[in-house]
Amino acid sequence: MGINDIFQDNGGKLLQVLLITGLEVLPGREGNDAKDANGNEYELKSVNSLLTKSFSTHHHMNPVIIEKYRQVDWIFAVYAGIKLLSIHQLTPTDLEPYYSKWSDKWHADGGKDINNPKIPLKFVLEHGRTIYRA
Repeated sequence: MGINDIFQDNGGKLLQVLLITGLEVLPGREGNDAKDANGNEYELKSVNSLLTKSFSTHHHMNPVIIEKYRQVDWIFAVYAGIKLLSIHQLTPTDLEPYYSKWSDKWHADGGKDINNPKIPLKFVLEHGRTIYRA
């Protein structure tokens, strides 16, 4: 299944999201995170809402990563500790305000990669399609 240790690096949470959504993990660290039965790829993110109110993205955000992200839907899993509360799906169109903002910032900063810009949980809850709720 591509998960080496379900108790390390959010492996248990990843497994839970995969089982609920029917997605399959993609191997490696360079591409997208998962795919569905039709071959559509997805970026997967999770947040422990007891600790933070935003989703991490990428430590070296730049135009290449932004273009990769613009090609796929994102699946956002919301946890309270280890309890899964909900899962939401957002399309590239839904997330375009962030892609545009990051792209503009990268260019304005002279091509300096952006360190892990965030997507607020509030935005995901307001704009995402809920695909699971506990």
